[in-house]
Amino acid sequence: MQFGLYAPVPHVTVGSTEIAASVAGALETLPLGVADPAFTLSRDVLVEADRCGFDIILFAERHLGADMEAWVLGSAISALTTRIRSMIAVHPGLWHPQIIAKMASTLDRMCTGRMALNLITGWNVEEHTMFGGETMIGNDDRYVRAEEFIRIVQGMWREAPFSFEGVFYKVKDAQLLLRPATAAPPEIFTASRSPRGLDMIARVGDWWFVDYDKDAETTDDVMESLQRAIDDMRARMTREGRTVRFAFNPYVCFGASREEAMERALRMVTPDGSDADMRKLLRRVGPATRAGCVGTPEQVRAQVNAFRDMGIELLLFKFPPLVEEVRAISREVIAPMRGSKPI
Repeated sequence: MQFGLYAPVPHVTVGSTEIAASVAGALETLPLGVADPAFTLSRDVLVEADRCGFDIILFAERHLGADMEAWVLGSAISALTTRIRSMIAVHPGLWHPQIIAKMASTLDRMCTGRMALNLITGWNVEEHTMFGGETMIGNDDRYVRAEEFIRIVQGMWREAPFSFEGVFYKVKDAQLLLRPATAAPPEIFTASRSPRGLDMIARVGDWWFVDYDKDAETTDDVMESLQRAIDDMRARMTREGRTVRFAFNPYVCFGASREEAMERALRMVTPDGSDADMRKLLRRVGPATRAGCVGTPEQVRAQVNAFRDMGIELLLFKFPPLVEEVRAISREVIAPMRGSKPI
């Protein structure tokens, strides 16, 4: 079982005073010699996650916001870590595959084979139009484009010159004279729930962030929904003759009981107890709190075992980005699950 976390950026983070300060000051200059608080937070939390045995970081991407650019942040953090992998988000509607092939090879060689790609097909029309891209909302062509995108990236990692002719991309004799660090190329992570998107994952993905019913009211409901989704993907994998590995994103928080853990989770992300903060929590992480990883350490470990038994191999935990929480997850989940001594 592998364990990961999100890099703290505004659109995937709750309960962080540093992120709030970064957003509030994003349009202002910084004092001389002072880094943005979002970067110092990422540095402190993610370097500690590397030390504490986490396996992978997801650097999510959002351009229309105060979020730091994923490739720049991921590269900076990768230079400070020694074993954890960096999964960098990329949207085919905003990048050329040839450029991403080289960027990924560069980072992979800089961080000794520790990078991966998170392929996203997108939904924010305003963002992509503003930054020169296209989302193709409601159009299965975006999955055709995404599949071609990955085939080009992987093709350029394998051979030079490389040529490709598809619906959206035409590449002729492109030469990438910088290969990834290892014989096994960077892995492709992605998520989708549409039938065409799931077919794309079965054809070109290495990992799938398993979709589930966000309206599920209980942990049992979540587990049943996950099992249906996994069974469906396995059938698609069989048709394609490929294997895709499964990942999931539960919210984690510890307490002396489930009730106390949930109360603690609410306090951590709603420090002033306002209705606005509560609505923000429920919108961002509400479904993930019903995945069974909010409870006592023993209950959380039992739920992790249940995920593992159903075939999930990576848990990308959601939690407020605090060094203390990183250490707690390492002590209560990662070390016991691996039979190792807590750090």
